Amino acid sequence: MKHDSQKVKAIDASIAANHIQFINLQFTDIMGVAKSVGLPVKMWSEVLDHGLWFDGSSVEGFARIAESDMLLHPDLDTFAVVPWDSDVTTARVLCDVHLPTGEPFPGDPRNVLKRALAEAAKLGYEYFTGPELEFFLFKPHTDGTLVPLTPHDEAGYFDVSTDLAHSVRRQMVTALNAFGITVEALHHEVAIGQSEIDFKYDKALRTADNAVTLRLTLKAVAQRNGLYATFMPKPIAGINGSGMHTHQSLWKDGKNAFADPDDPYGLSMVAKKFIAGQLKHARSLSAVIAPLVNSYKRLVPGYEAPVYLSWARTNRSALIRIPKVSPGRVSTATRIELRCPDPSANPYLAFAVMLMAGLDGIQSDLPVPDPYEEDLYHLDETRRKQLTAMPGSLGEAIEELKRSELVRAALGDHLFESYIEAKTQEWDEYRISVSDWELKRYLPIY
Repeated sequence: MKHDSQKVKAIDASIAANHIQFINLQFTDIMGVAKSVGLPVKMWSEVLDHGLWFDGSSVEGFARIAESDMLLHPDLDTFAVVPWDSDVTTARVLCDVHLPTGEPFPGDPRNVLKRALAEAAKLGYEYFTGPELEFFLFKPHTDGTLVPLTPHDEAGYFDVSTDLAHSVRRQMVTALNAFGITVEALHHEVAIGQSEIDFKYDKALRTADNAVTLRLTLKAVAQRNGLYATFMPKPIAGINGSGMHTHQSLWKDGKNAFADPDDPYGLSMVAKKFIAGQLKHARSLSAVIAPLVNSYKRLVPGYEAPVYLSWARTNRSALIRIPKVSPGRVSTATRIELRCPDPSANPYLAFAVMLMAGLDGIQSDLPVPDPYEEDLYHLDETRRKQLTAMPGSLGEAIEELKRSELVRAALGDHLFESYIEAKTQEWDEYRISVSDWELKRYLPIY
């Protein structure tokens, strides 16, 4: 394998300066669950030259037993010292998955995003994203269990005096900085026990890497504080769930292709066509960007989560919102915000399908629907029936996904089929299970 010699020298210097003893090679399965294999630092040069073999048949959606051998190739740009492993100094590096032939593995989620970005590049575009990952902090019980859930605090949006998580969030930001992730804001969210940490908007591959790193980091820091961090979309009924509102823009020739200062919304026709593409395919994308049974407990009216296919500037009930931009920053900061993804999604797959849907709007010259600036939850019945809703369950989302040629092309046949198989199994297990609600509701009566 060939690597940039300057990057190799810089990493060798970091290994020596930090007295690194182990290096973790990390990647994700198709669900976005982080996987890692550690190696003593003396094996690092061997991995640089040849990669590291692993058994792909043991990873969700990767390979069958007969074709299990795969290689991990480290991406040197992602090398970082793990800040919480101070007892045994450890570094980590994110990896691409390759076949024994040396070709990139088509079912590697990171490779799926790279393919989508290559399609955008053919049109001259670079894709930038900025996800806002919300999460909950819970206090484990004395026996280590979590259920029933006990939120870490009783604070609300931007609260200060009742926000017990402010110290934990600062520790999380310090840890994220060690990975080279630039945090722009941190605060308590709307629901009790809920927080948000936002990092810098960037090119989509780096952003997806950062999102995976953030989830691991926040869980590790929470655990060191005796807490449990979860990115489950709707852990508590009756209060707001956790979203991953994702800001997006395309850049071309060093300029923001979404910006038009002369437009009432500040949007170019490229941006509007991109919106049209995402609205057209939103139902098909749903099982990827809102991938859990639990995701559809969040996507209901009344909790700031979008339900209807629409776009607007000030209306937070719309699926796609156009954030306001400070005067003088229209040419650089103009973007659109897709509000239906949640933080349980695999960011590589989510960004890939979102991008391909938007590009389809541009290439197919799709008509741009009118924006809805009214609160969609309070429209009269006649007008609300004119709107198309997102799927109401994972089962419905899977059926939409099965029919999508766009998502199949974006994910590739292997990952597409594996993903549907895994999600169908999840839905079937949920569908035939008997919940506590059913027992409490029906057992005393029937």
